[in-house]
Amino acid sequence: MKAGKDFDVIVVGGGVGGVAAVRKLASLGLSVALVEDRLVGGECHYWGCNPSKTLLRPIEVFNLAKAVPGVREAISDARLDVAAVFAKRDAIIENLSDQDRSASLREAGAAVFHGFGRLNGERTVRVAYAVGDTTEAVLTARHAVVLATGTRPNVPQIPGLAQARPWTNRDVTTMTEVPPRALVVGGGPVGVEFATILTGLGSAVTLLVRGSTLLPRCEPEVHELVAQALRSQGVTIHLETELSAVSRPAADGPVTATFNRKTIEVDELILAAGRHTNTDNIGLETLGLPSGGFVAVNDHLQAVGVAGDWLYALGDTTGRARLSHISTYHGRLVAEIIAARAAGRELSENELSARDAGSLAQVIFTEPQVAWVGRTESRARGEGFAVRTRTAHYPGTLSFLALFREGFHGWAKLVIDAETNTLLGATFVGPEFSELVQAATLAIVAKVPVSLLRHAVAPHPTVNQIWDLLVAQESELAPLSKSESQQAQKSA
Repeated sequence: MKAGKDFDVIVVGGGVGGVAAVRKLASLGLSVALVEDRLVGGECHYWGCNPSKTLLRPIEVFNLAKAVPGVREAISDARLDVAAVFAKRDAIIENLSDQDRSASLREAGAAVFHGFGRLNGERTVRVAYAVGDTTEAVLTARHAVVLATGTRPNVPQIPGLAQARPWTNRDVTTMTEVPPRALVVGGGPVGVEFATILTGLGSAVTLLVRGSTLLPRCEPEVHELVAQALRSQGVTIHLETELSAVSRPAADGPVTATFNRKTIEVDELILAAGRHTNTDNIGLETLGLPSGGFVAVNDHLQAVGVAGDWLYALGDTTGRARLSHISTYHGRLVAEIIAARAAGRELSENELSARDAGSLAQVIFTEPQVAWVGRTESRARGEGFAVRTRTAHYPGTLSFLALFREGFHGWAKLVIDAETNTLLGATFVGPEFSELVQAATLAIVAKVPVSLLRHAVAPHPTVNQIWDLLVAQESELAPLSKSESQQAQKSA
């Protein structure tokens, strides 16, 4: 049985980006349908950012308390109450129920379809409902279809791995017991955060990294700072290492993992080895587009190669950034773009265009935190910019930073366009340093000259004063002339 329905816009995928688009479209007066086959709210809310940071926050606070005299003595024999940590996590993820979120969207005027959405030609989406329900809805969009289908964990083709039932992000973030011994596979942001969570909650953690460093996309100094911190917390790190075999003879028994001709036994094996884009079964081939990869879009988030400019994609689905805050940004922006075009406006190239290139901000919630925005030095040079940099170690001359905690240690770096004297990127590593990255993001997006940043005076005594050491010596430097810029590029 098929039921047909018409809407102005159909959004396929109910993660943070899809939900943001639906809410904005409904507020702008368009009829909108949301199609989601799992939980409305998506990976970030239930199995990603929100639960992982809820698990990390008690560890961070507990470690801070142990580094503050007067508090440290009061909790000297204390341990984290893991059951209370899990209870808070459960509340944040609404006990894995999307009832309230779905109801909220319906109250806002959106139609919510719990089923699997698949393109079926121009402006048409077929929705297959849950197992046991034989009905199928055929939805038609008058103006646009938006793809926000997100990603899923990658399970490498390693003998015995799939049969060993490895944990992914969904298992770590919703675990009800902490495995005594854990093997984490992957040295990117997810891998190092998982290692931080597990060791902080009492697990003996081994971390396998395929490459020669942790966090290969960060500045080189970050690699060693995070590695040192993890090792100090008891994590064993193996670099340039890959699994060769895995076995789990008993369903509830230990896992045996083989790498570098050695074998270890752990209670759980956790994968943080990349993600697959969920576009391999959504009907892209009915439009002549390749399936299984990113959907290429222009800066209006319109799918490239689709006539009529009715198909849009956002967030993880586009490959522009696998970050929930960028998905949310895309969702709100795409709604404004669709509403403008539905009203008959022809948008100029730069009107309502996505401006995320070169200004993406990200935080890794390890101990210490890592936050960065924009380009690293190597990337900036690789793109042809004439670059100068400014780095600082902390406390340095800012001795008052010791009041925040004993053993305060941090590092930061600015990557500066030598021709325009504006920021291309910034990286911060230190306690609570995630709160510093937005100032750098604003400076990059607004193209604020570094010579002006010295006048953005941070109040004393705050961690924001770490900017003082970064901009003080740059403030009197004028931008390079064209000839000086060209010479700087050659010498780089």
